[in-house]
Amino acid sequence: MGTREIGKLLRGLAAAAMTATLAFTLTACGGEDKAPDDTGSSSQPSGEESQEDAGEDTPDSGSEDGKALATISGADGVNIVVTSVVRDQGGFVTVKGRIENTGDQVYTFDGWTLGDQDFASKGASVAGMTLVDQKGKKRYYILRDTDNNCLCTMFLNGVGAGKTADFFAQFPAPPAGTTEVDLQVPTMSSATIRITDK
Repeated sequence: MGTREIGKLLRGLAAAAMTATLAFTLTACGGEDKAPDDTGSSSQPSGEESQEDAGEDTPDSGSEDGKALATISGADGVNIVVTSVVRDQGGFVTVKGRIENTGDQVYTFDGWTLGDQDFASKGASVAGMTLVDQKGKKRYYILRDTDNNCLCTMFLNGVGAGKTADFFAQFPAPPAGTTEVDLQVPTMSSATIRITDK
């Protein structure tokens, strides 16, 4: 092989090497330009998921943010404020709200005996609440667990003077067609509350 042919071969190899290097560099640059887009697009959804997660938590807190669906005023400056009445797919209705003791003495739920006489858990609680379906002519008592404790909030020391305490109570759900029930509280009046589906 002559010198001229060797020179042509070397120039060809050099040109091929430069072409490959240039192609690699362009590809690498393209990859770098694309990476921030990929990162941005993947981080954006996770940010949206966070907002959605926060949004999924919002309905519960939002329905209990102080908006009163119903208020029952009792003696001694004690009020029951209902903020959420939700029917879930398990066949339950959960009532949530707060008890406001504007009086000057501890509220111990004296007289709240309707429906809770045989609960295993004794002491101050909202166990005496009931739901009445006027349309279906049926009364619903608070559910209990396998140990015969009420599925409701217990207040071992009552609610202090000037204090507010959150409560929940879980009942069997009335038929799907029933959207309004009366919440009845011993020693207090009743209030009509609307059920929302979860």
